[in-house]
Amino acid sequence: MKNIHKNIALYILFLSLVGCSLVEPVDENLLGEDRLNFDPAFAEGVLLNAYEGMVTQLSFNDAGTDDAVNNFLSSYRRMAIGEWNAQNPFTSRWGHYEQVLYLNKFISLLDEVVWKRDEETNELFKERLYGEAVALRALRHFWILQEHGGIGRSGQLLGIPYITEFYEFNADFNTPRLGFEETVARIAADFDEALEYLPMDYDGDLAKRPARYNGSNDEKYQFVFGKDQDLRISGRVIKAFKAKLFLLAASPAFMDGQGSYYQDAATILAELLNDIGGIGGLDPNGHYDFYDFPIGTRNFPEVLWRSNVSTYQTWVESQQFPPSLNGEGRLNPSQNLVEAFPMLDGFPATEAHSEFDPDNPFENRDPRLKRYILYNGNDLNGRPITISDEGGIDGIDQVSQRSTRSGYYLKKLLDPKIIISADGNISGSEKINVYVRYTDLFLMLAEAANELGGPDQAIGGMSARNIIAAIRQRAGIGLDNSDAYLGTISSQEDMRQLIRNERRLELCFEGHRLYDLRRWGLFDETPDAMGLKFDGNSYGEFLVEPRLYGSNANYGPIPQSEVVKFDAIEQNQGW
Repeated sequence: MKNIHKNIALYILFLSLVGCSLVEPVDENLLGEDRLNFDPAFAEGVLLNAYEGMVTQLSFNDAGTDDAVNNFLSSYRRMAIGEWNAQNPFTSRWGHYEQVLYLNKFISLLDEVVWKRDEETNELFKERLYGEAVALRALRHFWILQEHGGIGRSGQLLGIPYITEFYEFNADFNTPRLGFEETVARIAADFDEALEYLPMDYDGDLAKRPARYNGSNDEKYQFVFGKDQDLRISGRVIKAFKAKLFLLAASPAFMDGQGSYYQDAATILAELLNDIGGIGGLDPNGHYDFYDFPIGTRNFPEVLWRSNVSTYQTWVESQQFPPSLNGEGRLNPSQNLVEAFPMLDGFPATEAHSEFDPDNPFENRDPRLKRYILYNGNDLNGRPITISDEGGIDGIDQVSQRSTRSGYYLKKLLDPKIIISADGNISGSEKINVYVRYTDLFLMLAEAANELGGPDQAIGGMSARNIIAAIRQRAGIGLDNSDAYLGTISSQEDMRQLIRNERRLELCFEGHRLYDLRRWGLFDETPDAMGLKFDGNSYGEFLVEPRLYGSNANYGPIPQSEVVKFDAIEQNQGW
């Protein structure tokens, strides 16, 4: 962990006595760390740094799973083919400790800064900022735990070091990992403390203010906690991630149903989802319109937490469009994923199905297949894509590191209206980074409810069966609004597999599957990535790339550089 602290110093974090500072020269005066105490905007910048580098839907780590491959030698491709180890911890999140240290430094200086001249307003600002810092510290630790929690070499289920203070450059960095349940408890405690300071939403609604502010001046409260603070971490966001924490803990790779974690997750999720109308609040466009929206639109009912709108993310289209549209075609969906999309009536897409045609395998399929994946004959905004052995640069391996390797290209998350010219000029688009959205929460509740009591176990009036029915109906599955296949699901195990498949489809290419497979204890069983060729007459499957994961793959390695330097940090088993 020491190199994290060293890097912070090198990258202008704190201590002027090691030649670094948080400040840049102002005119001819070289101000030191003391500026933090009298410049509130400068001090708040330490907190705002912790909002940088969030985990979003744009990691495209699917190339490390059975859902996709890359057409270039990415870290995820190397990971999948056997190069993942403690020296090459491709998915490591150990670096999130840098933001943890920023937050701890910020908390340590909160009382020293005059945020507003009015005493009551100053106190309200201080308490809101403290709540944000504690919540973000918990969130960063959750992301680190998701990656690095696991069974240590001692055979014990371990969590991670939990850091609640700022370490000076000469501090003792040899910090041991906590037990897994203790880590979960520490994260949950920080989330709970933050909930005492932050409102559910930044709308200034006096009825929703935390109890500690009941005696505060109404106008001052609304000024500090009003809509101008939107997009900061809120009580609603905290509860969503607390539910994610408990679901992670309950999952087979960790506590495997022991304790109350499934119930705790379900209780929080039911509260959040009933607050938007329960199943009736499921956004009818949430399976695609949470990201693709007209310029100027600011209404995202599917999205619980997101970044500000940006016009600088057309790199997504540049990287993912097929070469015929002047893109690089980097992420290529697999035949494995395509096969996971059911037929239109909800039954699995196999040759046993009366309407499945192996010579026309994309007909009568779940409409999400056409929305999410560019297959032979599918189009982007009326521009058809031909993926055939008969020629054309969109065919398999036609252009090195630009053409598909699997017979498919990505369509989901792309703005189909974008035009990329041959010289690289690209038309405008607006995007958001998504941190958490409601469909994920609905699927989490379905999973927790099913684990607690099977397909029809109701939590807050919602069961796995009626949640999955609503999600599949929204997608367009079912004839005359009936889902014949769902009606055949009667056991907990069958519903478990259906929920997992719906998570795979609804959340594909958003960075979820890699961590879902790991918490389910299945990542070590990841099947090889398959593709589909078209020779002009018929389609045929082929092996694109093996998946070479060992029995240790469900728990990510701690970077070997940290373990070598600090003997108190126990490595995960098998790394």
